[in-house]
Amino acid sequence: MKDIARVTGLGLATISKYLNGGNVRPKNKVLIDSAVKELGFTINMIARSLKTSQSHTIGVVIPELNQTFSTTIITHVTDVLRNKGYAVLVCDCRTNEKLEKEMIGFLLDKRVDGILNMPTSPNGEHLQPALDRDVPVVLIDRMIPRLAGQVSAVVVDNVDAAHKATTILLDAGHRNIGIILGPRGIYTSEHRCSGIEKAYAERGLTAKAENIVFSDYSMKGGYEAAKKLLSTSELPSALFVTNYDMTLGTIIALNEMQIRVPEDLSFVGFDKLDAFGEIFRTLTLMKQPQNVIGERAAHLLLNMLGKDKAPILHQVITLSAQLELGTSVLAI
Repeated sequence: MKDIARVTGLGLATISKYLNGGNVRPKNKVLIDSAVKELGFTINMIARSLKTSQSHTIGVVIPELNQTFSTTIITHVTDVLRNKGYAVLVCDCRTNEKLEKEMIGFLLDKRVDGILNMPTSPNGEHLQPALDRDVPVVLIDRMIPRLAGQVSAVVVDNVDAAHKATTILLDAGHRNIGIILGPRGIYTSEHRCSGIEKAYAERGLTAKAENIVFSDYSMKGGYEAAKKLLSTSELPSALFVTNYDMTLGTIIALNEMQIRVPEDLSFVGFDKLDAFGEIFRTLTLMKQPQNVIGERAAHLLLNMLGKDKAPILHQVITLSAQLELGTSVLAI
């Protein structure tokens, strides 16, 4: 800063204000920018964080980097935060609760200003160190009931989404429906299961336990679950697959087994992303608003960071999923 002052003739207070994001006169801005370029000056972010107690870095922990749903959301999160001058550290916990806790510790050691988490742990114990340090936390896609009032969240109405998807199959006359859910105990899986049960109960029916397979939200998991459901003596007349990657895996299994959709099997999947838009144009899908999830989560966290020690009123934003009709469901 003294070198910049020497080159520009400006005072240290003006230079400090500008370099730390403050407004200065336009002519002074031009002088400082020119001197910064001439001197090859770069801000020491570590020194700045020690001085201001802010790193302008946000930590993100997701279950899997290879899950398209997660990474699509994080792309939108990053766009919003980058425009506000924040860097983003993304960590993958491999759907492992112990590793998830370690990743939160790693981010806290890096002095992140806030944390966005698509949680693997159902009880939220991994987030306690962040909460103890008053580091703001926003959950994405999955709420942890035990942390209500301590964290904010952006979720989808999973009960309604699964209810809509199951209803379209039941209304088409299907009763023997194969259902592929995510891991047991996970917020989204449990709520989607509730939505399925609700649709059956409205008709005085009960889903067959042997027709429900819990998987792991991966393409491989969807593939294996579909193979299991389609290897029984009484084949289902329809499938409902409850996430994007498992839907892809199921389609691969169907192609291998030469099962035609919808001639041999009706089908409802999840999330119309690029691959479906270009390859599987006729599928009926539940479409989650990934871009809105990411943007709302980022803005929620930015609002929390802007409170500057004022009490934070935590909130849970619930978004709707939309049923996009294709031609993959036939009435029987």
